[in-house]
Amino acid sequence: MRPRIAPAVGAMVLALAAGGCGASTGGGQDSKAANPNAPEVSPPGDIPDNQAYVRYAPPGGGYSVKVPEGWSRTAAGGAVTFTDKLNAIRLESVTARAPLTAAQASRAEVAKLARSVKGFHARNVSTVARTPGRAVRITYLADAKADEVTGKVTQDAVERYVFFHKGKDVVLTLSGPKGADNVDPWRIVTDSLRWTR
Repeated sequence: MRPRIAPAVGAMVLALAAGGCGASTGGGQDSKAANPNAPEVSPPGDIPDNQAYVRYAPPGGGYSVKVPEGWSRTAAGGAVTFTDKLNAIRLESVTARAPLTAAQASRAEVAKLARSVKGFHARNVSTVARTPGRAVRITYLADAKADEVTGKVTQDAVERYVFFHKGKDVVLTLSGPKGADNVDPWRIVTDSLRWTR
């Protein structure tokens, strides 16, 4: 006659088997978890966190500013523009009698931009504090340059900063694809403005 397994022992064997199956299933789920060593996927136009910056002083401009190292530089119409594939930093200075206010910018500057910028869509006008002093910041959307292959036009998010110093406005216009996270790089650039006279 075969020995009978006590019901308690049989229940324990079943519990252990079920627990083993659960562990096996959990292991399968863990294998599908995100790989911490996988390369980070960034939206188009994100400036890398390890981007190096160099100081640039426009000839006779009376100021200097840090710009990303390795970007292309062009000059036209009294302005200097630094670009990579999708982002741009435009520097210019103009004579001014007094600092621009947010209210003045809302009335006059936004209207000028609406007439001159393709695809202009106003977002916000505010006064912000930066290391060189206070500035008026105008944020808006604009049409990006059409893709050379597809002809497709996307939107750029633009931040325009107007700083005043000794009868002069220095205007920094920073642009990149809508959705790119360039808050830190744009802060580095705008905080880096220094007056040289």
